[in-house]
Amino acid sequence: MTPKLPGPRGAKPGADHSQDSYLPEHGNGGYRVEHYDLDLEYRITSNRLGGKATITAVAGQALSRFSLDLGRFRVQDVRVDGWPAKHLQRGHKLFIKPQRPIDDGDTFRVDIRYSGTPLPISGRWGDIGWDELTDGVLVASQPNGAPSWFPCDDQPAAKATYRVALTVASAYAVLVTGDLVSKWRGAGATSWVYERREPTSPYLMSVQIGRYEMMELAAPGPIKQRAAIPPRLRAGAAYDLGRHDEIMATMQRYFGPYPFKEYVLVVADDELDDPIEAQGMAIFGANHIDGKRTHERLVVHELAHQWFGNSLTVADWRHIWLNEGFATYAEWLWSEVSGGLPADTLAAQWHGYLAVSAAGIRVVDPGVDAMFDPAVYKRGALTLHALRKKVGAGSFFPMVRAWVAEHQHATVTSEDFRAHAQRFSREPLDGLFKEWLDTPALPPLPR
Repeated sequence: MTPKLPGPRGAKPGADHSQDSYLPEHGNGGYRVEHYDLDLEYRITSNRLGGKATITAVAGQALSRFSLDLGRFRVQDVRVDGWPAKHLQRGHKLFIKPQRPIDDGDTFRVDIRYSGTPLPISGRWGDIGWDELTDGVLVASQPNGAPSWFPCDDQPAAKATYRVALTVASAYAVLVTGDLVSKWRGAGATSWVYERREPTSPYLMSVQIGRYEMMELAAPGPIKQRAAIPPRLRAGAAYDLGRHDEIMATMQRYFGPYPFKEYVLVVADDELDDPIEAQGMAIFGANHIDGKRTHERLVVHELAHQWFGNSLTVADWRHIWLNEGFATYAEWLWSEVSGGLPADTLAAQWHGYLAVSAAGIRVVDPGVDAMFDPAVYKRGALTLHALRKKVGAGSFFPMVRAWVAEHQHATVTSEDFRAHAQRFSREPLDGLFKEWLDTPALPPLPR
């Protein structure tokens, strides 16, 4: 029989669940993580991960027990403030009962030693998280794959800072979201230490391990722009990513200063269905490099997520249009300035496509099964285009830059955006947002 940890004395209901309306089983209540310190060792040949996680958190209520999200690892030891703590694993939850209750407002430390085979989290979107490549590792955790490699409070609003030390065989390069602060080589293995100082959601932390060469994407400047490329793809990548500095400059002109110190674009030596963003990083497949710039719009899309999704993170997954609508609209803006189709034309094309091919969807709350539906992306972008037409470009882009600046490294909601946009319009915007966000039927395209 599985032992049962006593329930929390005086705890609020749902302390083992997040407040996210779409994925309440991921994330936890009762506390707020401030910092993760991860010391990890990975053996590529056996796909074995082990190490220690030290988590610093602040209690938001009196806690006699609490939980974290963690995949199917073997947990050898758990300590709270240095004292051994009872623990129980059930599914992807790690339940912890400290020796002494934690008072509301107290800062506490959790040390967890664990090891095992890191496996992606399986679900409605397939396998998400830590994944083996043919020769290396890829971590793409959106929306719920972070527990596949470290214990965490896995919900988008749970931003924290990080230190990640990872030791692997020296033949491999290691890239972790954050700034590389040290690296030392031992007998056959190298330890890489990265720090992520900006508040970051667990799903946006990423590890990439492979036989990569580094390629500069821009001249030395305030923002480091680099790509990690398999040697065989270097020539094609040099052309496909050759306009990256121009793309960065365009995004900054429209959205404001890039919110991090670095940007690393990783091209895995395997094929991927879709690229995905992490904090200060984007991950592409070898199939996205063809020497013809076929997938340049995706390069733009993932870079735009550094503003929308990473710096400004949705407080709840139902607001995902704020990530994907802006990233899709960034594609249209780049097309307009780089000699491609203007945004007006692309808006008309996608409006026509949605009119005949997409079922009605409430963009503001599409439901968990439709949160990654293309209609959320395209209709989200059309919402922004309609808003641009309504208020004029002279107000729209200052509104966007202010949106980014005022909410940097914080969480946002659709309600926040509506209120913010209204500040930049002399006319009421309630009708526009009701038509484009709240109503399933597709409204006419504004002229």
